[in-house]
Amino acid sequence: MSQGTPDAVRAVGRGTPPDGATPTGTTPEGGRPRPSASRRLRSPLAVLGTAAAATVVVTFVDPHSPGHYPTCPFLFLTGYYCPGCGGLRMVNSLTHGHVSAAFGLNPLAFLLMPVAGYLWARWTYCAARGEQVTSVLLRKGALAGAVGLLLVYWVVRNLPFAHALAP
Repeated sequence: MSQGTPDAVRAVGRGTPPDGATPTGTTPEGGRPRPSASRRLRSPLAVLGTAAAATVVVTFVDPHSPGHYPTCPFLFLTGYYCPGCGGLRMVNSLTHGHVSAAFGLNPLAFLLMPVAGYLWARWTYCAARGEQVTSVLLRKGALAGAVGLLLVYWVVRNLPFAHALAP
């Protein structure tokens, strides 16, 4: 390079970025290489694949028939329904187009499926962009409310007057 070349141009010529910019494929904090988009999407896609595979199994191995799946451990030990009881039968009913039956088997899980879908889509979007996942639903207050709702549902679905919530 000639003597009159600006420092920024000389820095680029040596492979270092000008003015504190980060080289392509690295992060500003530490300069480690950022994983590629396909690598960042591995976890969300693995979760999607696992959920799809489980759904296929539950579709073809009917949980309405006894003996195909183990009994819920909480139900077996206590005789009370847990918040997930009826979930496999709900998925089976959904995959066979019986929406009202699915809702009756586990109303809370049924209503939370779109929320789970949104959070998965948000996770996938942020992973593809290399960003942290952020959502109002992931704040401490929202998570505490979700846990509170789950606990109330757990108790109420086992009360004598709430047969509609039992699977």
